[in-house]
Amino acid sequence: MFRVGIIGPESTGKSTLANYLAHRYNGVLVSEYAREYMERLAPSYEYTYGDVVAIARHQVEQLEHLSGDLQIFDTELIITKVWFMHKYGECPDFVEQALHKYPMDVYLLCYPDMPWEPDPVRENPNIREYLFDWYEREIQALGIPYYIIRH
Repeated sequence: MFRVGIIGPESTGKSTLANYLAHRYNGVLVSEYAREYMERLAPSYEYTYGDVVAIARHQVEQLEHLSGDLQIFDTELIITKVWFMHKYGECPDFVEQALHKYPMDVYLLCYPDMPWEPDPVRENPNIREYLFDWYEREIQALGIPYYIIRH
């Protein structure tokens, strides 16, 4: 199997790209579970550390049980790790362990050169370049090939 992780800051076209690639190349699309989870909390949008743990556990479970020759991930554990670190200053060990146990084969890192489109589950319009740089450092630390996608 070949795993493609599509990551980047909010509002950079990740879901559009993931859907296109999965359909174009007949791959398995792994949708952005964090969005699905957070939309259930809206409109109150009060989430906790425990909610992010639940999201991360679901993501790891998906990695353990997926099949298919081509898997396209619309976001994945790097974004979850950075979310933990940015919001709470800590990340559960199981997230880092899963990043090494279930590595992507390549990352497509979406650059924040698209206009911000607000929606109820987006929260970081002013730090997209900061997050982009952080995601890039995480990919580099894993030693996995990546390509920057500009629109």
